[in-house]
Amino acid sequence: MTAVRSEIRRPMTEIRLPLWKRTCDVLVSSLGLLLFSPVIGIIALLIKMDSRGPVVFRQERIGQGLRRFSIYKFRTMIEDASKKGGSLTLPNDPRITRVGRILRESKLDEIPQLFNVLRGEMTLVGPRPEVQQYVNLFRQDYEEILRVKPGITDLASLKYRDESPLLAVPDPEQEYIKSILPDKIALSKEYLRQSSFLFDLLLLVKTVAKIVVP
Repeated sequence: MTAVRSEIRRPMTEIRLPLWKRTCDVLVSSLGLLLFSPVIGIIALLIKMDSRGPVVFRQERIGQGLRRFSIYKFRTMIEDASKKGGSLTLPNDPRITRVGRILRESKLDEIPQLFNVLRGEMTLVGPRPEVQQYVNLFRQDYEEILRVKPGITDLASLKYRDESPLLAVPDPEQEYIKSILPDKIALSKEYLRQSSFLFDLLLLVKTVAKIVVP
């Protein structure tokens, strides 16, 4: 365990969140949680009625400065799903519940991440946070990317809105490591180069449009 942890080092510098970005994060996430509060209650009830387990799923991800944090999502899989399969979600994954499939397709499972934004662990627009095993494989790249806070949506989120069909191959783990993840990393770096108020706004609009019209 010690050897694995030693592979993750903090980058030399971290980029502070601009005031406009943090202000937008707090305002939008607070408003979003308020508006979604009736929906959150209904989703919680449906999850509990559909299968055993907690309403909210927590998973350790690597955030800014390569620090660990718990990302929140509505639970879309059976209880203890991580013990019955890997971190990748495959096409027709039997671990996904009936309600979970609807939440995933509509992206409503992402709503609890607004709490991550309020807590300052994430931002609305920024590179998607990964699990430690993949950060370890591309440590140098993530030392560059995670100088900023990870986000709920970015260029990679838009391109890979539903990546599970791409994993319908004999070795999905290798497909993710060799093809999909390097492209996600390249898109994260592209976001860093273009990051601005207008670019963030554009990505938010595109994200909402993708949800409304997949």
